[in-house]
Amino acid sequence: WRLPPASTLKMLFADTVLPVLPKDRSHKVTTADLAGVGEGSSLVGVKEESTYTVHDLWMGVFLRSGNDAVHVLSEMNGGVRKTVADMNKHAAELRALDTHVVSPDGYDEKGQVSSAYDLTLIARSGLQKKDFREYSSTVRVQFPGEEKKAKKGKKAPKRETFEIQNTNRLLTGDAGLDPYKGIAGVKNGNTTNAGSTFTGVAERGGRVLLVTVMNPSAEENLAVYQETARLMDWGFTAAGKVQPIGKLVKPGSAGDGTDKEAVGDEESGGKGEAGGDDGTDQASLGDKASASSGSSGVGIAVAITGGALLLLAAAVFLVNRRWPLPDLVKRLPGR
Repeated sequence: WRLPPASTLKMLFADTVLPVLPKDRSHKVTTADLAGVGEGSSLVGVKEESTYTVHDLWMGVFLRSGNDAVHVLSEMNGGVRKTVADMNKHAAELRALDTHVVSPDGYDEKGQVSSAYDLTLIARSGLQKKDFREYSSTVRVQFPGEEKKAKKGKKAPKRETFEIQNTNRLLTGDAGLDPYKGIAGVKNGNTTNAGSTFTGVAERGGRVLLVTVMNPSAEENLAVYQETARLMDWGFTAAGKVQPIGKLVKPGSAGDGTDKEAVGDEESGGKGEAGGDDGTDQASLGDKASASSGSSGVGIAVAITGGALLLLAAAVFLVNRRWPLPDLVKRLPGR
């Protein structure tokens, strides 16, 4: 089903723009940078006439789902219109064919849609990037406050910081919800149109699962996280005991492979065919990374060796991993 993605679309924004902007680059925010932020948007607290590094802004995007940070980074990338075009092009390259981007931050816009299948493809791609893994697994960090000008004849006051915490409740926990064992990200979202959306990745016993849930019908509090946790529990138990019915496709640049097979009908994401080899690409592609000192204490291990779980509307699919995901971040203990 093609559904509004809310802020889970920020995964595609990050996967598209992260490689373009050096993380130590600084930018002084202007009024124009924030002009397109939608009314009622989630904000991290970016202030005009204050300077931030790209690293700061990405922390704001991932932890607080800050649309203000998204718009500043979009302007640094050449503007919102260019960024939207870049995201649509990248989605097509990933073969995320249900995805159409109108706003880079996931704000409700007519015609802006994705699917559980596509969001899982996008998360898999993003998790191959070290910085993406760091940002999406960080629990809390200090964010720069507003820069205050010096009064006449005096030095400018020291810039203060304030703590921001990740809004992914499977990372942080909440009332009646414990942090999920083995969780390592990825991104949550919520808007009026979309309801709650979430893509999560977790590891247990050397097996990594990706789960996407969009607009769960359950009335329970924090339903999107509860449903994700139940799917992950099922996936870790069922791995190796059930017959997969499809595969996640490779990106277009990886070629079509030689063992295409049907994934499902149009209501299951409309992918038609999925490419992949016979699972001989199990080796990690990337370096192990350590997250910042604000990261959670859950240890995350190597590559996807079993499969990915995703929820397409009301149906559950177990899909084999056929495109390698490098070592996930191993985070600091006791945090």
